[in-house]
Amino acid sequence: MNQLTSREPGSATLPGTLSAPLRAELIAFRRDVHMHPELGNQEFRTTAALKARLEAAGLAPKVLPAGTGLICDIGTWDGRRPMLALRADLDALPIPDVKTVPYRSTVPNRAHACGHDVHTTTVLGAGLVLAELDREGLLPNAVRLLFQPAEEVLPGGAAEAVAAGVLDGVGRIIALHCDPRVDAGKIGLRAGPITSACDRLEITLDGPGGHTARPHLTTDLVTAAARIATDVPAVLARRVDARSGLSVTWGRIESGHAPNVIPQHAELSGTVRCLDLRTWREAPDLVHAAVDEIATLHRAKSTVNYVRGVPPVVNDPVVTELLRDAMTARLGPLAIEDTEQSLGGEDFSWYLEHVPGAMARLGVRTPGDTRVRDLHAGDFDVDERCIETAVELFTAAALIDATA
Repeated sequence: MNQLTSREPGSATLPGTLSAPLRAELIAFRRDVHMHPELGNQEFRTTAALKARLEAAGLAPKVLPAGTGLICDIGTWDGRRPMLALRADLDALPIPDVKTVPYRSTVPNRAHACGHDVHTTTVLGAGLVLAELDREGLLPNAVRLLFQPAEEVLPGGAAEAVAAGVLDGVGRIIALHCDPRVDAGKIGLRAGPITSACDRLEITLDGPGGHTARPHLTTDLVTAAARIATDVPAVLARRVDARSGLSVTWGRIESGHAPNVIPQHAELSGTVRCLDLRTWREAPDLVHAAVDEIATLHRAKSTVNYVRGVPPVVNDPVVTELLRDAMTARLGPLAIEDTEQSLGGEDFSWYLEHVPGAMARLGVRTPGDTRVRDLHAGDFDVDERCIETAVELFTAAALIDATA
């Protein structure tokens, strides 16, 4: 069955728009994945479904060494001209799905509340379209599909995927991320940083303990914890350029069990976010120094566990223009809007440590819908017309990149 049509939304020069049967199949695939969400590094069912569909299309997908996620090359790589990679992430979140829809999650306390089911479906759809173009001799250069596990698990599955060699032969990489603030049929673009770095910070404080009547004879550990909670963010704000956006925010503080006992142990944990790549690289040393100074002042023994998460996604200007050209070719320039840098983290950034690339915001909001929606919410859903937009964008980008 021919999976392509000859619609002309923005350009008559690029083949590869969706047929009605493939459009319906992709919506059904997305809903099936949505009903069966899997957490990071547990995406066995999703991986098997992708592998089966790609093999049915005559392709040869390869499952990644960890057993979840896969890569699949479309066309024959000549070993010289680098490939364009299309990346999707597979994992869901450990939250309940509270929507009332036929494709609601069937797994308790698991939901595709970040749109990874859409990302997966659109890269699959682009692969099926590009495979047919390749059979027709219309794909000038090979393209790699990359379905990555564990994006939501720090430091992200991308780092392990890179170590497994998924970028071998790749010269550029592109991705999309669902954005409920952008209408379906549109994308948001930004050259330069588009997400924030995000790390995890865990601090333990220890002291000899004692009676609250005599804090001068011991280490007042609760006060030490309180001063670290308030002073570390303040100290850091004066040690980096304010434009870097370095921010420490606490999510947990625990210490003590009795009102008249100074405890021997305290714990703090939170996140470190940063808009600037250079400052992010310096952040662990800066945080360690600030914690040590304040803990020493209060005679507390401190231990810092700084867990690297992800650097900012910094979109390459040339690859960002590739996405702009592809969207213009498919839907015209009015389907593109500028987007701002987010404070959220994305492990797509690990790929950009090795090859240039760009991530776009994929509009998933039904036009005219004025409700305020966000990612990582149990009622998150998309206008499924976004699937066709994303598939055609990926397809056009692959064709433009191959002929540039």
